[in-house]
Amino acid sequence: MSDRPESDPRAIIGGQYLVDVTNRLPDAGGGVPAFAAINRRGSPVPAMALRVDRYAPARPRSLTALSVGIEGLLTPLEHGIGPPIDGQPGYYVICQAPHGTPLSSELRPWPEPALIEFVMRPIALVLEQLQSRGLTHRGIRLNNVFHGHPGRPVTLGAAWAAPPAMHQPAVYETPHVALCHPAARGEGRIADDVYALGVLLAALALGRVPMDGIDHRAILHRKFEVGDFNAVTGGDRLPPIMADIVRGMLAEDPEHRPNPAMLRDTVGARGRRVAARPPTRAQRPFKIGAMTVWNTKTLALAMALDPVEAIDVILNGTLMYWLRRGLSDSGLAVKLEELVREQAVDVATDKETSHSLLVMRAIADTDVFMPLCWRGLAIFPDGIGPALAAAWSSTGGPPVASAAMGQTETDPIGMGQTGMGQEREPNLRRRLLEIVLTEAQGIWSAVRDGNGPTTPQRVEARQRRAIVQIRGPAGGMPRLTYTLNPMMPCVSALLNSRWIANVRDLAPALDAIAAASPKAELLEPHIAAFIGARSERWLDREVKALSIEGDPADRTVTTLRLLTELQNRYHPEPLKGLTSWIASRAQPLVEYWKNREQRAAVEEQLNTLAALGLLEPILTLLANDAAHAADSEGMHAAIADLARLDSELHGIAEGEQRRAAVAARMGQEIAAGLGLAAIAATLILAAMG
Repeated sequence: MSDRPESDPRAIIGGQYLVDVTNRLPDAGGGVPAFAAINRRGSPVPAMALRVDRYAPARPRSLTALSVGIEGLLTPLEHGIGPPIDGQPGYYVICQAPHGTPLSSELRPWPEPALIEFVMRPIALVLEQLQSRGLTHRGIRLNNVFHGHPGRPVTLGAAWAAPPAMHQPAVYETPHVALCHPAARGEGRIADDVYALGVLLAALALGRVPMDGIDHRAILHRKFEVGDFNAVTGGDRLPPIMADIVRGMLAEDPEHRPNPAMLRDTVGARGRRVAARPPTRAQRPFKIGAMTVWNTKTLALAMALDPVEAIDVILNGTLMYWLRRGLSDSGLAVKLEELVREQAVDVATDKETSHSLLVMRAIADTDVFMPLCWRGLAIFPDGIGPALAAAWSSTGGPPVASAAMGQTETDPIGMGQTGMGQEREPNLRRRLLEIVLTEAQGIWSAVRDGNGPTTPQRVEARQRRAIVQIRGPAGGMPRLTYTLNPMMPCVSALLNSRWIANVRDLAPALDAIAAASPKAELLEPHIAAFIGARSERWLDREVKALSIEGDPADRTVTTLRLLTELQNRYHPEPLKGLTSWIASRAQPLVEYWKNREQRAAVEEQLNTLAALGLLEPILTLLANDAAHAADSEGMHAAIADLARLDSELHGIAEGEQRRAAVAARMGQEIAAGLGLAAIAATLILAAMG
């Protein structure tokens, strides 16, 4: 197949945009593959197409809420299926193309007035408008901010074709967010964008990439150890106004950062600065695994990175002893001791799960801003959906290594064979399943208390657990994955060469598969879960019925009902592949007919209907209760007639036996009489003679 967009009319996105996959724009997507997009209506606004990874879904709420653009931001224009690349299906988000080059292409120190006028204020205005729509950007970094001409404001790049903050290097995120799996950082809040903007301003003021060349783990440790501002600036001096503003923007507590409206006024932004107290440093360090701990921030990090060692030092009491003697923090020591006592009396939870809950709660008690940490995996609850999508990739997540990130999905924070670097696809799915089944999200939010609404988190955790606990293909992890990721395509191996993200496109795809592979099991668990999640409960009953064990013929009827509903509701056109596929599996249903003539007629009619491509007449034929009842009545009548005939024949047979016995007895009696008469006659003759 040619890669030219004109080769396939379906490559026209939104009826307007052609994607030219032969013309890649390497610097336009901020780390996301970008291609030139041609507007068939001749609009003067240049456009580009950002390719969406199958296992890294686009952000649906942002795509909808940004239908009306924002000046100074590359907003989405359309999205849809486009031309394939290397045989793999393509889904693209069409955005405005950037004017100019990314700031990373020619990094130099900016003068303070230019930073304020052309970078801080324009981006702050964009963030203010995003905030008014209930959105975040989560992609502010050097290679995703563009500058066209001197003396003109910068343009903020797109961030809609992947999960939020997925492509953010660690330096642009708070250490609590950067600790998370890249796909599980969550939408966050606008204060997270303010933080990233603060790092961007520091980089432009210094003319260098902060902490360049330092690995992911070292960045986290340095931020926890010396504070975000000192870690980002590296001890270098910023211009005085910029220093005051950036210090506030990099505050650990999101509530202490200036909001976007304040950033438009330098006086107000400087006045927002809140004096941050450095964490208390212990008199002597404490070791957890390979990490040396001096304060509660690094303690929380160490427990998150090495949960096995953490549970040991908690249970044997050495951690609490150090908290009292080395750090003089008796309050935290008492909290941890109370957690240990609660864990000791919990007999309903298995040991491994109990230990995981204990470490998770201990981390949250130690640092209230920490994410949910579960056996080496760190996530924010609204990032569970994208993390589940990444977990279905054969490598544990999409290949997101880039210059923007500096690490790969399978090694989320660049730790090699330690800590979270051990995450792989099966382990990621298993740990996400444990988080859902234990409702850890609700427990974590309760520990954090004032840092977020607890009740909604608990309700959401309960709902997610309920979905996973539904038996069969109607539930489980695939069903939860598709429920939480409304734009994720079905990842069934049968659909590997197709991008099927809604039920409407599923029926013709299954028809093509059935025609090409008649022996394929079409409604395998991923496809069944996808139908259940995307059909808005129209087909939930049929999907749940697939999990009921019973007669294979009954399963065939259930499958036929489900496929019939798919065709009727979403694709009312002939599907000859599916009808032939059903007909080849319907012999047990044909055998239900007991009347030979009727059975032959049904089989002939089935073959005729299969050629028409309509499933409902086949369902009517094979699942016709009235016809089956009449056939059953005829069978019962025939059985009754047969029984009557058998009874009569049996009676006749028994009558013959009785008559033969009487005749034999009478014969014997006559013979005996004749014998006696002969003897008597002989005696008389002898006497007379």
